[in-house]
Amino acid sequence: MLITHDTRCALDTVVDLVNTAPEDEPASDGLADVAALENFVRSHKMSDVGVLSEFDLSAVRRIRGRFAGIFAAADPRTAAGMINELVAAAGTTPRLTDHDGYDWHVHYFAPGASVADHLAADCGMALAFFVVAGEQERLRRCEAPDCRRAFVDLSRNRSRRYCDSRTCGNRLHVAAYRARRKESAG
Repeated sequence: MLITHDTRCALDTVVDLVNTAPEDEPASDGLADVAALENFVRSHKMSDVGVLSEFDLSAVRRIRGRFAGIFAAADPRTAAGMINELVAAAGTTPRLTDHDGYDWHVHYFAPGASVADHLAADCGMALAFFVVAGEQERLRRCEAPDCRRAFVDLSRNRSRRYCDSRTCGNRLHVAAYRARRKESAG
């Protein structure tokens, strides 16, 4: 599956957005306030975003939950319906642009769109490409029992199981190894 630079950026953004949601405690919300949202926007180099407010924060938190639902969708039809609703509500307006030193690419958000509509349109379309390509199963959650972080499996054989093989994957492999050693020793 060919993934363009702007689609990859949108995928990284939507994964990071979903992963800002608190796991068990509201205190762990990665978008706790407007300053955190501003940092998120800056770190993802989102263009055409104006001054952010509490209203923007609330709207982004709402679409974050809708994106989380797409990652949990049981089948492509369910994911497609959720993506269609999200993108349609954002007032999608595809347009070609070549800003900030990037070659021509497509933005799906309307000029002057809110940050929530910007995310819904661009990230929703990036996820839509996966459904269209028959690759919805690549939108996953980490299989580590103590981690449910979202990720997009871009491995060639669709075999990635953990959000990060160096942390979750390695931790589980080491635990399994130690359990086997303990069992064989005792």
